[in-house]
Amino acid sequence: MYQLLALLDGVIISIMVAVNGGLTGSVGVYNAAAVIHMVGVAFALLLCLLTKKRLFRKLHLPLWAYLGGVIGVLTTLFNSYSYAHLSLTGIVALGLLGQCVTANLLDACGLCGMKKRRISGAALLGIAMSCAGILVMLCGTASAGAAAVAASLGAGVTVVMSRTVNSRLAGEAGALAGSFYNHLVGLPVCVLLAAAAPAAQTIGVQTFRPWYLCGGMLGVVVVMLYNITIPRLPAFGLTLLSFSGQVFAGIALDLACGRAASPRLFWGGVVCAAGMLAGMLLERLEKRNSLRARRYFEHIRAVEDAHRAIVYGGRLK
Repeated sequence: MYQLLALLDGVIISIMVAVNGGLTGSVGVYNAAAVIHMVGVAFALLLCLLTKKRLFRKLHLPLWAYLGGVIGVLTTLFNSYSYAHLSLTGIVALGLLGQCVTANLLDACGLCGMKKRRISGAALLGIAMSCAGILVMLCGTASAGAAAVAASLGAGVTVVMSRTVNSRLAGEAGALAGSFYNHLVGLPVCVLLAAAAPAAQTIGVQTFRPWYLCGGMLGVVVVMLYNITIPRLPAFGLTLLSFSGQVFAGIALDLACGRAASPRLFWGGVVCAAGMLAGMLLERLEKRNSLRARRYFEHIRAVEDAHRAIVYGGRLK
């Protein structure tokens, strides 16, 4: 079930990116970020009121647990810079690379309150195949500047850090309330950036459409789904599941809008998805074999205990 929610999260992210891209083209990068967070705060607050979620209560959390929204703003800025220097395929690939490295580090070290997980051989196979898929998608981006490459990698890192920090907050406040706090904390940062940015960087060239405002609502749903799935899935597995949903939904959106889908993005996504599937199946097989071995040895010990009881008249030695 949680794997399906992670895939659904990736699908929603693709739709959200398309909607937010239209808003950015209409009002500019910084104004768009502010509008997205304003709509997100209002939508999350409405959902909390309708479901009678308690807000603004005292939470026993460290200060860093409230910073997921600020980290999310960094993701927006990194991606905005990369769009001017890299292809969409290159941005997706480098972002995935940053996510994979960060997710595996969180899993291996148990950082930011995440459960510490040993990286198994099955996971290593999935990582290797994912890297192969990333290399497929990165073909043709060698001429990009180092700053743009670093920004795309940074976007991947901040995506994982933001959702991990948000999950810590959601563990105390709840998934929906955690999404509300995420947008609320990021809002003043976006407003300050929009106020401080030069006018040329806050004016778009496209015609505004009312449905562009749906991006903030979708963002609330994305954060809420992450808050539900992160405590229950390994960070690396969640990254690949979400990425797979994002890639193939993005390709479907391109085809539906009459745009040509990138072959590199498609085949790279196929390789990454195959790596994810192979890793998950092998990991499940390892767990099943381990469970069988444990039950076998427990059965052997039970037989030995019964034998001793018969031989020694119930006095185990």
